Amino acid sequence: MTDSGSNAQTVNQAVAARIKEHRKHLKLSLDVLAKKAGISKGMLVEIEKGSANPSIAILCKLSAALGISVADIVNVASNPTINVISKEDIPTLWNGEHGGSAKLLAGTTGPDMIELWRWVMKPSEHFESPGHPHGTFELFHVESGILSLNIDGQTVELLEGQSAIAKTDVPHSYSNQANSDLVFTMCVTELHR
Repeated sequence: MTDSGSNAQTVNQAVAARIKEHRKHLKLSLDVLAKKAGISKGMLVEIEKGSANPSIAILCKLSAALGISVADIVNVASNPTINVISKEDIPTLWNGEHGGSAKLLAGTTGPDMIELWRWVMKPSEHFESPGHPHGTFELFHVESGILSLNIDGQTVELLEGQSAIAKTDVPHSYSNQANSDLVFTMCVTELHR
């Protein structure tokens, strides 16, 4: 998660509290959760102290290990009843080197989750993921620009107005290789069958 200023600190503190709360609820030690998530114990300690700035990939690993969604961790999850999330409470979980951003707009709670994201990528920005838990799919819709989508070594370009669905439990990346801004919405879901 990369963001600047007090908003990042607020998000980091909320993430720290929620991960610690869920870990203790499940009666998991730091060692066990770190091993289950595939991250170092040192990183987990720093995250729980609120002093680390975890990437989206690390948040995905932790949420899968805890049996919750990333939306649960950053507090934009909703139960089946209505939950309105105010603009100032929507976290930015990625900032590109040229001013792009990824915001987790909303998501359901629990392991069978659905998340709604909005990405803005400036020219030459790139985001890479090692892959999500088994059964994860992402749905994309390009609002403007061209999305270069690489799924497990296969690259496709999505043009403005186009949509796609991809299995993203494999290494994948998004990039803007055009000369104009790219804006796309994305829905992430994990299907546990």
